Formats: sequence, structure tokens, C-alpha cells
Amino acid sequence: MNTETFEAFQTRWLAQGFEEVLVRDWAPDTVLETHSHPFAARAVVTQGEMWLTVAGQTRHLRPGDTFALERDEPHAERYGPQGASYWVARRG
Repeated sequence: MNTETFEAFQTRWLAQGFEEVLVRDWAPDTVLETHSHPFAARAVVTQGEMWLTVAGQTRHLRPGDTFALERDEPHAERYGPQGASYWVARRG
């Protein structure tokens, strides 16, 4: 379980050169087919559950679990029946 506050998470990643830190909330049962982003991301799940598929490997993520994506890394996302929230730091 994540015991860090959002403010501490934000401070840590901004100090490491990430440009923005935000909260992402996802509706129940949302599915995002394979796509990529023009930024690197470091995140921690804070509520709900999600499945993240990268390079053919799927991880089931719950509160406290972390994930990292590099810039332009193809991935797919699927969110659980209660949706999900995570904190994410982004660096372009």
C-alpha cells in the first residue's frame, strides 16, 4: 500500500526532472488499445485496479503498485469495474 502523500510524490519526481505531476482518474471498464505517449511516465496506482500490457506482458496493478513507461513506448491499458486512479509524473 502506498503511504506517500501526493505532495511528497510530486516533490520527488519534480526534483528528478519530471515536468508535471498529476492525478489521473479512469472510468469503470475503460479499455485503451495499444498506443504510446510523447513523454516518459512514472506512476503509482492509488485506487481501483488496472491491467497494463507492455511488450506482450500484462501486469495486474492494484493500489500501491507502480509502473514506468518510456517515451513512445507502445502499451495498452484496461481498467477494472470500479475504475482506477493513479498519480503520474511525466517528462517529455
